[in-house]
Amino acid sequence: MNRFAYMDQNVAGIRARIRAAEERAGRSGVELIAAVKYTDAEHIAELKRLGVCDIGENRVQQLLEHWEALDRTGLRFHFIGKLQTNKVKYIADKVCMIHSLDSLRLADEIERQMAKLGRRMDVLVEINSGAEENKSGISPADAPEFCARLVDYPHLNLRGWMTMAPKCEKKEDYRKYFRETYKLGIDIWEKNIHNIGRPVFSMGMSDNFEVAIEEGADMVRVGRALFAVPEAT
Repeated sequence: MNRFAYMDQNVAGIRARIRAAEERAGRSGVELIAAVKYTDAEHIAELKRLGVCDIGENRVQQLLEHWEALDRTGLRFHFIGKLQTNKVKYIADKVCMIHSLDSLRLADEIERQMAKLGRRMDVLVEINSGAEENKSGISPADAPEFCARLVDYPHLNLRGWMTMAPKCEKKEDYRKYFRETYKLGIDIWEKNIHNIGRPVFSMGMSDNFEVAIEEGADMVRVGRALFAVPEAT
């Protein structure tokens, strides 16, 4: 008996909800990123078996542990949590994207580490859409100038934006934060001609990813809903 059988149902259910939200939004191609902050390598291996290969890591030490424990063939690691500058060197050669760029100091260090590797790092600028003092991220008002500065970094590739909306009681209450982040990102993108390609928006988690997709999310970071064990009946 597969002790991870419940994950089959969880993944299938989330994918169905993503498809339904895509249909409502009139588009497709949303990426499911598994937020693995509260799980282990065995669960990640099961996700891989189920075809979920984009892994979102919040903690550097945990990423390194998973990196050593897993067969990484086909897996893509994203860093989605708060990143300290002194930890960049440990993940620079391991992640495909950093979703949480929130300061020029961090940009400096990512640039330094990627220059050593002779590679570019895809980055998303984290927007503090709820203007919360206890959360990281660039304020919407400061975002245009901050993003314009990133052109000066030859080893950083600005791909778009990420946000973590404030905790809301109802799903619908999240909508304005995702909508405003999307509008801000598109406005910045259109005014910075050095940026090439379509922008990427990483928005939405277990509680609100459907609303995020409806408001423009290209990536959703889902954790709890993937790993929830059904209650015994």
